[in-house]
Amino acid sequence: MAGKLKIAFWLETDSQHACEIAARTGYDIVILDMEHGVLCVHDVDRLVPFCKALGLVTYVRTAAPERAPIQQALDAGADGVILPQIQSAAHAAEVTAFAKFAPAGSRGMGFSRIMDYAGTPRTWPEKQNAATVCYAQVETVGALQEAAEIAALATVDGLFLGPSDLSMARGRGPNRWAKADVEDLNRVARAARKAGKLFATTGAESAKSRKAGLDVSADFLTAGDNLSALSAGFDQLLRAAKGR
Repeated sequence: MAGKLKIAFWLETDSQHACEIAARTGYDIVILDMEHGVLCVHDVDRLVPFCKALGLVTYVRTAAPERAPIQQALDAGADGVILPQIQSAAHAAEVTAFAKFAPAGSRGMGFSRIMDYAGTPRTWPEKQNAATVCYAQVETVGALQEAAEIAALATVDGLFLGPSDLSMARGRGPNRWAKADVEDLNRVARAARKAGKLFATTGAESAKSRKAGLDVSADFLTAGDNLSALSAGFDQLLRAAKGR
């Protein structure tokens, strides 16, 4: 499943302009962040088709690993979901099932744009299961310890390392991509690859994390968010205005 590294960005606020600029700049993926951002269901319903029309692969990190937000993101047409705060393999088995239709999982079926506002042929649920991806986010000690079991689940398409929360949970404080942080990344990546699944994480803008991601042939890395991009842009403009 490994291939050319793709670069993603987090969308924290409702900004179509940020999506347009990122797409023009050459980003591959947008992650609508409902966990730490301020996006609501109505925002996601509008932004998903907009971003896909721009050519961006569009994922949604749900606010919580629960049935309703998972189904709403996928019903909006998202290419996949990233589920935060997975506690264990048993927890992952329960919540990732919400992202796949039976018999693979237990996703509920509702009328939406993904059906082209028409009927559902008998083969449609199976095709939808194959077309959308479900990433289990590994950011707790329990998920790290059972990463191999999580990756082996049929309802899991990939593992997404949450390095900041994991470093905190491991008692190391905020992530600095020290040796222990890279070792955790390698452990999660190995679990994903052994199961034939996808692997992704954050930090493409950092030399250490970018190297760590490249070393394990990550499928994508995130490079900041729209707010950090705005901050960096204002900083650069001010420095230029002051002749710095």
